[in-house]
Amino acid sequence: MATLHLLSHSPFSDSRLSSCLRLLGANDGLLLTGDAVYALQPGTAQLQALELMPAGIALYALEEDLQARALSAPARAQAIDYPAFVELCGRYAKVNSWL
Repeated sequence: MATLHLLSHSPFSDSRLSSCLRLLGANDGLLLTGDAVYALQPGTAQLQALELMPAGIALYALEEDLQARALSAPARAQAIDYPAFVELCGRYAKVNSWL
């Protein structure tokens, strides 16, 4: 059963990202929102870990949050808007928010 994992906290303030990465299944998705998009900063260990995820795990980032932080999505991540966010939640069997 594929799960969409939602992360919104900075990967530099706690271990949510690394915990999430350990639990991702082969067909899961990971959506970065809010300060979690900082994980996409070039040259960081967090981006390297995301780029090493298996190809079957989809990586998304909320476009509005990328723009607010002057970041761009790397090739591994797909930038999405709010309507696509809603559509993603319906596409996966479960949604897990890492609060």
